Amino acid sequence: MIAPHPFGHDITAANLLETFSAHKQWEDRYRQLILLAKQLPPLPEALKQNELELTGCENRVWLGHECLPDGRLHFYGDSEGRIVRGLLAVILTAVEGKTPQQVLAEDPLALFEKLGLRQQLSTSRASGLQALAQGVRAIAAKYVQ
Repeated sequence: MIAPHPFGHDITAANLLETFSAHKQWEDRYRQLILLAKQLPPLPEALKQNELELTGCENRVWLGHECLPDGRLHFYGDSEGRIVRGLLAVILTAVEGKTPQQVLAEDPLALFEKLGLRQQLSTSRASGLQALAQGVRAIAAKYVQ
């Protein structure tokens, strides 16, 4: 598996919901995003290729994937910004290990709503988050006829 990470495996949506529900203040949730960012292993420089770099993000962001033998998708990525790395960790949690059909059937940003994160994001971060969501959906769409 290319660039393994704990999101969607050891760290699940249920884990994030439990953690974030304990923090009502935006500053505390912000800290949780930074802690998530620290748990996302840095992407090796060899994987930070131009074709993996997303446009529409203030910070540089890379999003890659591989289709596993059983047809599920493994997503991986990195960003130069701590908060964006945390946002990436949340989106990886939402889509990791799902089939392309599951990724397309679900809103990859729904978890952000449940965690109470979307409404607090700046315009540039919200647009970067939208670019991430479009990126995972575009990847999934390549595998659906």
